[in-house]
Amino acid sequence: MAIDYEVTYILKPSLEEADIDSRVATLAGVLTNNGGEIVGEIEKMGKRRLAYEIDDTREGFYVVMKFKSDAAQAKELERQMRLSEDVMRALLIRLDD
Repeated sequence: MAIDYEVTYILKPSLEEADIDSRVATLAGVLTNNGGEIVGEIEKMGKRRLAYEIDDTREGFYVVMKFKSDAAQAKELERQMRLSEDVMRALLIRLDD
């Protein structure tokens, strides 16, 4: 049974545009290779100032992605984000109807 999710994650601001595109594609690939489905477009919100510093960094590159998957696939995506050195923070939420 597919569940609707939304994940917002923050990439390091020091990454180049090509590197950001590569990281976004890699994380989307983790989801789709495990049977998940991306809903709509992946929204790249750009560099924004953080509410508080993370590892002495004041800004980050925000990305929002909505998708449908099973709980196990969402957990795997969350695990891959924690392992990635380029992802500073990630928030995965379940969208209810």
